[in-house]
Amino acid sequence: MLGCVRMATVRQMAQVITAEDADGRSYVRRAMRKLAELGLAETNGKDGRHPIWNLTPAGQKALADGNELPFRPKAGTGAKAVKAGFGPHGVAVTDMILAYGGRKHLTDWQVEVNHAIKETGLSFNTDAVLALPTKTGEVRLFELDNGTMSQARLAKEVWDYERYAGHRLWEGARGTIGTTHPFWQRHRYTRSATFPRLHVVLAGKEEHLLDNRLQALAADVKGITVAVWVNTLPRLQRGEPWYEIGVDDPDRRRERYPEPPGR
Repeated sequence: MLGCVRMATVRQMAQVITAEDADGRSYVRRAMRKLAELGLAETNGKDGRHPIWNLTPAGQKALADGNELPFRPKAGTGAKAVKAGFGPHGVAVTDMILAYGGRKHLTDWQVEVNHAIKETGLSFNTDAVLALPTKTGEVRLFELDNGTMSQARLAKEVWDYERYAGHRLWEGARGTIGTTHPFWQRHRYTRSATFPRLHVVLAGKEEHLLDNRLQALAADVKGITVAVWVNTLPRLQRGEPWYEIGVDDPDRRRERYPEPPGR
């Protein structure tokens, strides 16, 4: 689990490895202390009173050597993020993954996935990406707001996904008309027929405040041309439905973003 989500509490790990009607926290605590003695796991901070666990570099190497996960050469252990004070956000991301059914397909998740376009200077990290091993390479993108950013910044982060989806590349031999293709389809999600849906999860505040934030976000991204669904973490944990606030519209997106010049 820590190899996928990078950081988690005993409560979260027990939620994954024990039966749904059982409390396996004591078992997990003993297991984590043993891993710490072996130098494979450690704690570098807390979420409230609860220690946040992450793998050490040795633990990550042991996981890779055992072929337990797909090879992820740039994946970190999460220790730096916890030490820098981002532990509560990371724990909330893990709660989001578990609430979305992460227990069923945990190894198909990656966290802190960079999306960048060098030519435009656009670069941002997606909190979590779910890539299911289906014939169509089904991908879902997840952003979690833990109540720490301004409404304007949250809206900008969502609009960044449209900017990323709208960027196109010109391809063709020199002197020919050539054609253009979406950057994301050529260099990132090559098996996807449509740009992956973005899921925004709101957490970190009382529910009525999260509901207000949801409505404000819907207004701020009105007219966006990528698929955006939003929910609050409490609602997601209760299995309540998502709100659709953006629809994928590649034709309108292409009109909005200029074509790259041919060579």
